[in-house]
Amino acid sequence: MTLIARRLAGHLARGVVMILVVATITFFIVNNIPGDPMAARYEKLIEGGMAPQAASQAVKVLYGFQPDGTLWQQYTEYLGGLFRLDLGVSVSRPGTPVLDVLTEAAKWTVLPVLLGTLLSFLVGIILGVFAAIKRTGKLGDALAISGSLLHGIPQYVLAMLLVVIFATLIPILPAEGTVDILYEPGFNAGYIGSMAEHAVLPVVTYALSAYGGWILAMKSSVVTVLGDDFILASELRGMKRSIVFRYITRNAILPLFTLLALSLGLLLGGAVFIEKIFNYPGLGWLLIGSVQDRDYALMSGAFLLITVATILANIVADLFYTVIDPRVRSGEEAS
Repeated sequence: MTLIARRLAGHLARGVVMILVVATITFFIVNNIPGDPMAARYEKLIEGGMAPQAASQAVKVLYGFQPDGTLWQQYTEYLGGLFRLDLGVSVSRPGTPVLDVLTEAAKWTVLPVLLGTLLSFLVGIILGVFAAIKRTGKLGDALAISGSLLHGIPQYVLAMLLVVIFATLIPILPAEGTVDILYEPGFNAGYIGSMAEHAVLPVVTYALSAYGGWILAMKSSVVTVLGDDFILASELRGMKRSIVFRYITRNAILPLFTLLALSLGLLLGGAVFIEKIFNYPGLGWLLIGSVQDRDYALMSGAFLLITVATILANIVADLFYTVIDPRVRSGEEAS
């Protein structure tokens, strides 16, 4: 078995265990939250004119398992559903499977998070190199200060500032929603253009909120690499500065790839405030709604999806680091 295959098998095994642990903790926490969503749903159905027996049966179907069984029976039924990829049915969206609701919401979170994070990563590492090389000059100071300022501003503050500037003072971008209702959904220029226009502010918010961390991390990594022996030896041998620059960047950027993969997984859960401000129906917006509606099946599913995304991001980061850094491969093969 190759090194990559061994590492992948180990990560997958640990990942499955971690998912089961998180699912178990989530199940028992959710089932001990004050308030009974089933009773609330039952009362709403009764108020709507449904017969008590029919309302009781409907609530059981919506909840996904028999609520009158023991907690252990409910837990085993819940785990059995997980292995079948059955997360139950949403209480706030009667008749709609939780997995369908999460899939619909995830597509509105993944694209802005992915674009914003990659944009901030590219800009941050490029400017981080200049901030390190020019750290004794005005350019280096200005770049470091910009990174520190943006790194210290909370995401929701950045989001509100962008709304005030570009949707109120200079109304050139929409402040909320995903697409204009005037356009018919489909692969057409009007719909795609409107969707892109609505995504600008969320993407820029993600990019600006992450930019500070990337530029500061890259600057620190480059400064560390500048002190390595192979850089000093290269300069003494008269190697071209462009070649030295490539060596510096290549070695300094390696640790940041791990952080990049992890940040993509964590941002799925960190999108709550941004999506709430922009009324963007992604996972964060959905999670807030599930708490307000006491939709415990949807809440558990959202937590589980964020956990799975973080674990997968961790696995991808480790495997990618193994591929791009020969020192990791050689070290493990030697052992």
